[in-house]
Amino acid sequence: MTTFTIATDNNITAFAAPEAAQDMLALGAMPFTSQKELAQLAADWPTNRLVEVWNSFAGVAPFDELKPVTKFTDRATAVNRIWQAIQKLASGAQEGAQDAPKAATATQEASPQKKAPKTKKSANVAKAKPAKKAAAAKSAPKAKRAAKAQENAGPREGSKTAQVIATLQRKNGATLAEIMEKLSWKRPSVRGFMAGAMKKAGYAVESFKSDKGERTYRINP
Repeated sequence: MTTFTIATDNNITAFAAPEAAQDMLALGAMPFTSQKELAQLAADWPTNRLVEVWNSFAGVAPFDELKPVTKFTDRATAVNRIWQAIQKLASGAQEGAQDAPKAATATQEASPQKKAPKTKKSANVAKAKPAKKAAAAKSAPKAKRAAKAQENAGPREGSKTAQVIATLQRKNGATLAEIMEKLSWKRPSVRGFMAGAMKKAGYAVESFKSDKGERTYRINP
């Protein structure tokens, strides 16, 4: 199953395997593997972000036939159209995982004269596959700047991230199962979030087992 991530700058990346997305998760990107999970993420976004996500790739190869928009009829329509569009990234990621030794990425910073094999230029949209950390590091500076900006701003009030932080600040913290349910994430994504994004945001997260033997996380004061 293809794992997608969306970064704070709305860059969407497709990975052929979940473990290949860990570097992006550590930089603050949010994962999703289905339209339902994308809808759950988008539930916390302002409506104009959905427009920005769509316009970041509409009209640019391989999305030449798509047109930029000024608004969507509703949130569900926006999520559905974005999900259907990025399936082109999913097929590319799976093919790349079988045929190529390195990740194929395409961003607004890519130079048309220096395209790598099997790389398609795209406006703020990327296709990727399992790759060595050295290859993934090429796009890290931009993602790090975006993650830093988000860190300085702090989580948006009422967002899922803010809710998780609130539960981690409780005396007994929050169990892994509770966090997985609240974010609709899988176990590796939660662990990557705790080890990466939370640490970069300046939170000292303690990991321990409760009296019931459950993996639990807590923010130390």
